[in-house]
Amino acid sequence: MAPAKKRNVKPEKSQKGVKTAKMDPNSCVERILESRKHANDVFDLLELLQSEDEKVLISAMSACTTLFCTLLERKELFTGKLHPEDEALIGGFTAEEKCQIFMRHRYNSCVEMLLEQLSHEEFNVKENALCCLIKCATAQGRHPLEDLDWSEHYSFPRELIQAVVENLVSKTTDNSLLISRFQQFLEMEDLRFYVMSSIRESVGQVMEKNKGALMPVYQNNVFTLMTNINMPSQESELTSFMVQQEAKHNDWKAAKLTEHKRVFERMWLGFLKYKLPSNMYKKILVILHDSILPHMSKPTLMIDFLTAAYDVGGAISLLALNGLFILIHQHNLEYPDFYQKLYNLLEPSVFHVKYRARFFHLANIFLSSSHLPVYLVAAFAKRLARLALTAPPTALLIVLPFIYNLIRRHPACRVLIHRPSAERELIKDPYLMDEEDPAMCHALDSSLWELKTLQNHYHPDVAKAAMLINTPLSGQEDDINEVLEITTHEMMERDLKHSQKKSVPLEFETATQLLKGGGNVLGQHFCLN
Repeated sequence: MAPAKKRNVKPEKSQKGVKTAKMDPNSCVERILESRKHANDVFDLLELLQSEDEKVLISAMSACTTLFCTLLERKELFTGKLHPEDEALIGGFTAEEKCQIFMRHRYNSCVEMLLEQLSHEEFNVKENALCCLIKCATAQGRHPLEDLDWSEHYSFPRELIQAVVENLVSKTTDNSLLISRFQQFLEMEDLRFYVMSSIRESVGQVMEKNKGALMPVYQNNVFTLMTNINMPSQESELTSFMVQQEAKHNDWKAAKLTEHKRVFERMWLGFLKYKLPSNMYKKILVILHDSILPHMSKPTLMIDFLTAAYDVGGAISLLALNGLFILIHQHNLEYPDFYQKLYNLLEPSVFHVKYRARFFHLANIFLSSSHLPVYLVAAFAKRLARLALTAPPTALLIVLPFIYNLIRRHPACRVLIHRPSAERELIKDPYLMDEEDPAMCHALDSSLWELKTLQNHYHPDVAKAAMLINTPLSGQEDDINEVLEITTHEMMERDLKHSQKKSVPLEFETATQLLKGGGNVLGQHFCLN
């Protein structure tokens, strides 16, 4: 149902401002439903939808919804291609058909005004308008206004839902709160299906018209709406529908999980192919492995987005590598440059970024395989050791156990600690810090002399951790998760507690009654002597 381009909310020759201000919307609905002779009262009702009084406006929205949903159930709205009202008056229509055409035009005007109220300043008004629109869509789905038996959409009010989506993803207003209210309706399978389809169409039209330029407000609204979509994981979960299709249900795309995944995939790919605000890359990449990839038909299609996200740099590059790692291990994606890209992310800034803990958590997962080549593991261990020379203490308590774990997993890397064949010390470190290719950095020809240096660190915990290199490493790996979130404040608090000296005993038996009882104790002492 497309909203009417031209609407009439009151008769041309009627001035009922005073009357509508005092009119009870519910009584007006009862009169209209009772007899057709009161049909013109619908203009008074629609005029209330333009009221500036919030209570009057909300009451009018509820009354209009009740009126037109009842007319839909009674089949008293014109069905089929809607003729202009002027044609209906001079055409060969019966009195009943003319009345139905009249009410159908008023219904279109009502829907259009409800859509406009989605941009109201007051959230309470917007919320009520949204609920009324969904009620209208439900009634229209159960009692279609079109004669066409669509092979794909059947009787679902697709155009109305598309109009709702277009208003939710506003280009100028942040609708996050209203979208969160809309989430409960997305639990209906068919509504969710057509909402995803509408999002894809909207993004394509709006972004192409804007030539792919950044539209932060619009893109944030779209992202918020997409992330509020909870996809089913099994076909048996598709049970709640806004519009029941009965015999046609089995042929309906909205009732098939494969079609849901296809539309979900197209929606996200259509959104991600355009340039995004930098903060949105992080939000997407954080939820990618849990909320997006599992529901896609072909997750490997995300390779272009992940590659582009890696080129952004910083923490975004790390989060992009997490998505690539999932595609490599779970979906057999061939990406030979993965570890080289991870290696190049190891820079001094990695110890100071907000996602430091997440970085080392993911890096620990990426390097957990015992099948990695020795030269690669040695390159990571050596680069981390070199960076450790200028890292803060909180980062060192992560880096040192990390290096030890790498050596434990790959005993061939122990040559970096002890090289029996090297009688003389190396005059120059052969490791090439500026080399981007870990296979060409000569890490295996070097040693972890940096850990020896850290044994003289000013912080005792760091020096103690560095001392472990002097003893044979145990077979059990260190749990770095315990130190990933440690902060400088926590370290200082811990140091202050450790610095408190215990009381020093002055004699073998501590005197407890010497100063109690005044002279009695002293008198007893002298008497004994």
